[in-house]
Amino acid sequence: MLCWSTYFRILLLATPVLLLPAVSSAQFVPGSGTLLNRDDLEDSTFVYTHNLPKSSREEDEQVRYPLGFSSTGMWFESPKRGSPDSVKWVETPAGGIPGSKGCLYLRSRDTGVPGHPGFNFRKDGVHQAQDDFIMKARPVSVASSPSTTVRLYLPSWDQWEQRNGVSFGYRAGMQGPQEKQKPSVGKKLFGRGRMNTVTEMEPFYPGFFIHFVPGDDPQNKKGHPYAMLLLRADERGHEMQGPVIETPGWWTLGMSVTPDGRVHYYAHAGVEDLTQADYIRSSLPYSIRGTTFNTIFFNVCSADNGQSWSTPWILDEPSVYYGSAPSVIQAQRPGTTSQQQ
Repeated sequence: MLCWSTYFRILLLATPVLLLPAVSSAQFVPGSGTLLNRDDLEDSTFVYTHNLPKSSREEDEQVRYPLGFSSTGMWFESPKRGSPDSVKWVETPAGGIPGSKGCLYLRSRDTGVPGHPGFNFRKDGVHQAQDDFIMKARPVSVASSPSTTVRLYLPSWDQWEQRNGVSFGYRAGMQGPQEKQKPSVGKKLFGRGRMNTVTEMEPFYPGFFIHFVPGDDPQNKKGHPYAMLLLRADERGHEMQGPVIETPGWWTLGMSVTPDGRVHYYAHAGVEDLTQADYIRSSLPYSIRGTTFNTIFFNVCSADNGQSWSTPWILDEPSVYYGSAPSVIQAQRPGTTSQQQ
């Protein structure tokens, strides 16, 4: 499941986007319940060890051990795609969470196969690739109503990679049963093998993508740069359009998952806690009724041309919760008061 610029352009320009809210089942606000996992990113000694060359199993079936990891033990390289080229601790930009001193900075240039810029274009005609950055977490049952939130800083438009396409992703790693047709083992009937319906546990990755449209792009009808949230995914696996972002700065994004497997998407500008007013819509991604919520991860996308760097991304307090009853969820920073989530 790549974040492909070509795919998104076709989707956004050639097909209608569903905007009406889907029927949801008792959705709840992300951040409710008990904190399961969080990185407050206050450790200024944070260091990430890359262990290059990075992995690119999705493109060329190569996992290059040892995988990268953070000094805090909270983050690790994806064997599927590899880690962003630049991972570091930075001071919190103005307007961030009150009391926050530090954030995580992610940026990348060589997002495809190491040493082979444009590999995806030569193979599939795709003009970009992505890196993954995965949070270490404990899996939790969907029956426990898991949710996740993050604060994300969008830089000024002139700092973005000037490319019409997806720049960033915030995703959940989930799995659930899915029926598939597979050939049976044994004697063929009239020269053709029989097909059996089997049920297998299928991984899937719901979440947000941020799609950027430069001000001078021929497809831009607004006359100025902007971005939009895309939600992955509806029952058929298609992206759904979310809010348009006209002004960069801090945003809060979140997802909650109800026991029926439906994913509920929330977002607003600023760093305040999400509320029911920030609800966007719900879906049953890929028509899979998820049973397990494993972790969260982030995608950093670039043109993968060996020259163009991605947009610089800064994020704070990525968190995972379970249960929907409010409770006190964190030790407080100096000078702050406790919060109910």
